[in-house]
Amino acid sequence: MSTKFWLVVPAAGVGARMAADRPKQYLQVGGRCIIEHTLDCFLDHPDLLGAVVCLAADDPYWPQLAVASDPRVRRAPGGRERADSVLAGLDALQAAGAGEQDWVLVHDAARPNLAREDLQRLLAVLADDPVGGLLAVPVRDTLKRADADGRVAQTVDRSQIWQAYTPQMFRLGALSQALRGALAAGVPITDEAFALEWCGQSSRLVEGRADNLKITRPEDLAWLRQAWVERDRQR
Repeated sequence: MSTKFWLVVPAAGVGARMAADRPKQYLQVGGRCIIEHTLDCFLDHPDLLGAVVCLAADDPYWPQLAVASDPRVRRAPGGRERADSVLAGLDALQAAGAGEQDWVLVHDAARPNLAREDLQRLLAVLADDPVGGLLAVPVRDTLKRADADGRVAQTVDRSQIWQAYTPQMFRLGALSQALRGALAAGVPITDEAFALEWCGQSSRLVEGRADNLKITRPEDLAWLRQAWVERDRQR
């Protein structure tokens, strides 16, 4: 059974930690921008209904990309925070005909290494879920809680700790309501699952691959480039 879905990609950030001359989603890997690779993870999927990319108003890079002319991809204004951008994307989807009970996947613009099997698993596991959920990875390393002086205050039990990834998958209406409520209350929303959590809803964790990495620092980009070189050699 197929699970039809819409896609929102918040891409209004500047990626300051990359210390690059442009937002990180426009850095090149394999001759193309990161955001192009990210969108490729979804655009050939038969159950995709449409996508919205949320961009800064003065973004000069997006119009230069071929994908900007793809009729399946709409542009929406990015906001100051991630939640503002996602809300703008949801509004754009509704304007495109999406319904409140439609599934929406939110995916980071700088997370281009999503495996198709992970996407398929997410769609299959959550198809009939009453809330929705997200790809995540159990934490592998020992975790330490620091005190104000930067010393170890406590070793944290990692057995129930997961690292949240994307895509995150929720019903359009429920996600929109959760985000609006949290923003109105001044709650800092770090991801969509947290917005649902703030509303009292428990999202399902769907285990994915650890190499579904978000490109945040220069070493992440170096790792991705090398990983893709090795992947291409093995083909």
